[in-house]
Amino acid sequence: MFNELEITGTGVGLITLGLVLLTLGMIWFFRRKYHGQDYQALRAANEGKKLTTLSERSKFPEADVFKNTGSFFNYGMTAAVALALVALSWTTYDQKVFIPDDAMAMDDDIEVDIPRTAEPPPPPPPPPPPVIQEVPDTEEVPETVLENTDVKENDVIAPVEKKAPPPPPPPPPPKPVEDEILVRAEQMPRFPGCEDKATEEEKTACATQKMLEYIYKNLKYPPIARENGVEGSVVLQFVVDKDGTITDTKIARDIGAGCGAAAEAVVLGMNNMGKKWTPGKQRGRPVKVLFTLPVKFKLE
Repeated sequence: MFNELEITGTGVGLITLGLVLLTLGMIWFFRRKYHGQDYQALRAANEGKKLTTLSERSKFPEADVFKNTGSFFNYGMTAAVALALVALSWTTYDQKVFIPDDAMAMDDDIEVDIPRTAEPPPPPPPPPPPVIQEVPDTEEVPETVLENTDVKENDVIAPVEKKAPPPPPPPPPPKPVEDEILVRAEQMPRFPGCEDKATEEEKTACATQKMLEYIYKNLKYPPIARENGVEGSVVLQFVVDKDGTITDTKIARDIGAGCGAAAEAVVLGMNNMGKKWTPGKQRGRPVKVLFTLPVKFKLE
């Protein structure tokens, strides 16, 4: 009978207010009824009357509130069942989010400006050239005495020991991998909330839909843009860090009237969602990825 009963929050409030007013009205009615009776008139009406119940010995039958106990109990049960039924039928509806058609489409190519990574330090300066000293002509050069190296028949020639060649020098240490920012990665970063899907295609489609719902649910159309009928697409660029944090936001294209700042505020608010993005991966390790996102402003 009540399978399709749906009551909004306003209906719940009105029904609860009605029960409260009805209860207060009953209290006011019975207080006025019993407080308005005259004691002398009640005594005269019941003088000489035979008492049949125990309650009549302490109260006049006309002023006995306890005779309405059953009615009050039934009213309380009815009100409790009504409140329980209203609470179970309280229905809330998700706010309908308006997502423009082709929300992820861009009219033309946007020039990708990759933020600079940490540059290596410059090489050390070359050593200074050697100082050449002029040798005076008057310096005497000592005469070199040449020894006789002829081998005679009786001379003993000691064998020459062959020395092992020196070990090769160790290879240079590998250069540290720079923290590059990729434009495309093997696995692009995704909006959180879809990692329970089976395939990568399902995860990507789900993440895109959830991202659009988040953006257009929290996007605030600037009043000056609404008053002047400003419409169009704002293009944002931001970096999804290795831990899923949004950094280095940049407005690549703006349509003015505060639209670019409004879109950037929504993107930066993703860091306060409680869940971070799933970072992009290259060769199985998390990497920084530059993400380009169009945000369309369209008056409904």
